[in-house]
Amino acid sequence: MKAFSSRSIPPETAFAPAEGAQAQRGKRVAKRQSKKTTLVFWCFVGPLLIGLLVFFFIPIVWGIILSFSQARSTLTPTGFVGFGNYQAMLSDPYFVGSLGTFFVFALFIVPTTFICALGLALLVNSVKVAQGFFRLVFFLPTACSYVIASVIWKMNIFNGTFYGLANQLLQGFHLPPVDWIFTASPPLYWVVLVTVRLWLQLGLYMIIFIAGLQEIPNELYEAAAVDGAAGGWKRFINITFPLLRNASISILLLNVIAAFQAFDEFFNIMSNGNAILARPPLVYLYSVALTGGNYGYGEAGALILTIIIVCFTLLQGRLLGFGKAN
Repeated sequence: MKAFSSRSIPPETAFAPAEGAQAQRGKRVAKRQSKKTTLVFWCFVGPLLIGLLVFFFIPIVWGIILSFSQARSTLTPTGFVGFGNYQAMLSDPYFVGSLGTFFVFALFIVPTTFICALGLALLVNSVKVAQGFFRLVFFLPTACSYVIASVIWKMNIFNGTFYGLANQLLQGFHLPPVDWIFTASPPLYWVVLVTVRLWLQLGLYMIIFIAGLQEIPNELYEAAAVDGAAGGWKRFINITFPLLRNASISILLLNVIAAFQAFDEFFNIMSNGNAILARPPLVYLYSVALTGGNYGYGEAGALILTIIIVCFTLLQGRLLGFGKAN
């Protein structure tokens, strides 16, 4: 009988067990690596998701529940009222008046911010030396707290006394001091509210415009120079401003939303939000819910305001053609 020899075994058969064991080890290593990657992923993402769930999604759902309920001095619904809170809020003259305050504020702040930010961006972008320094100088106010800026505007610049900075400037022109904040006719408090918001947000929108300016190819300006439009208004109207279309629409949308969300400057300047002279929606809802303790009624107003912001933003973006190619 012929002796058995490994030489008679085909090579692929001889190495099959070794290859199978190696494949199994590779699968186990890949599985362990996959579990490790999944664990690392959830270690990083898990706290964020828990935070969103606890501080964002649950409060939204609970706020919607409260808006359909009777909840006075408690965050627990004590009775179902349906759309009663919404009907009462929409017929509330103070809430409707607060919406009017927003429109007046937006009428002042939106075009003023847009024009000043665009002009400032053009000036800073045209500077050849220390351009980064000027960007930083004009952007720094955006890092300032709205509360601190409002207190400075109220107590130092427009405090209504002779020693206020604004009244000292008037004294230089031999004019009497003015009570800037509590003068209803003419409504000089708008000067205080608009200037503090303008100082705080101008640098941010300037940066957005500068980013848009730097995306414009220099070849277009060179071609315009060949055609006789070397500079001035012709180049701005025909090249610069049309190519800033998306940046302009973004700034308009962000500015209107920010005007809807105005709170700190009104609350801190206008007598802690108690003055009826200028009280935007958020300040009124704050006084209803947190000061008055009517949480269900306040939540209904907050949801109405959210719907108004979303609809207004979508309509504005649709009319302005946001996202379309230049």
